[in-house]
Parts: sequence; C-alpha cells; structure tokens
Amino acid sequence: MTMGHERMDKAVAKFLSGYNCAQSVLWAFADEYALPPDTALKIACGLGAGLARRQATCGAVTGGILVLGLRHGRGEGQDRAATEETYARTQELLRRFEARHGTCECRQLLGGCDLATAAGRQAFQDRDLLHSVCQVCVQTVVTILEDRLDESMAVGTVGA
Repeated sequence: MTMGHERMDKAVAKFLSGYNCAQSVLWAFADEYALPPDTALKIACGLGAGLARRQATCGAVTGGILVLGLRHGRGEGQDRAATEETYARTQELLRRFEARHGTCECRQLLGGCDLATAAGRQAFQDRDLLHSVCQVCVQTVVTILEDRLDESMAVGTVGA
C-alpha cells in the first residue's frame, strides 16, 4: 500500500467517523508537518460543508488549501515569493478538482441540497450524499495532494 492510499484511507476513515471533510483532509496530512492531530481538527472545524454549512467552497478543497499552506505558505520572515507559489498551487488544486467534479462549490456538488435546513440535511441523508459525493471529494483532494501537484507544475507560474 502506498503512502497516498494510506493517507486517503486515513482521511476517509476520519470523515466516516463523523468529522467534516476539511478536518479529514487536514488531519490526514498533519503528521507530515508535525501538526498535532487535535490541532488539525480544530483548525479545520469551521470549514466543513462549504464553510459552516454555507455551502460555498467544498470543505475538502479548503482542507487541501490548508495543507498547501503548510507545504508552501509564507511564514515569518519569508518574502512574497512563497505567497505567489502557494497561490499557484492552490489554483492548480482548484483546477484539478473542478476538472473532476465540475465545480468547487459545495451546493452544486450536492445538487442543490440545502444543508442549512433540517429538510436539506434529511435529503442529504436520504440521498446518501455523504458517500456518493462528499467521500469522493475527500478522496479527490487527497489524491491531488499526494500527486504532489507542486512537483508537476512550473514553480512561480500563477494562473489568471
């Protein structure tokens, strides 16, 4: 079993145990950055369901963006080049996710199911969107991150 599959299995298991999509993605990579697992879960907690059930950007994607920030983000005393690199890699994550799923927007991914309402959450359960959509989105983001998208793109190129 490759590390990619191990991370994917970790992320999916965490997700299916009741943690949100963003938490599950960040948590699966926490060890790579010596980030305490509990801290990873807390940092990403508000990002699930497209930003706290607002259904904006998919939580799996925002969790992936946090991982990219850990890998490439601008830290204390670093110059702006790290920001540009992180932006380029984030744009590539978004591009690849959209190529696979058509959108990065949670509400569209869930076919308009409104998670802000009790009826919407019931429809989410009834249509088994947890497994048929959200789990797949978690898997997609982990796969993209494990492909080390940073190594397959030209450093310093920022898309439009």
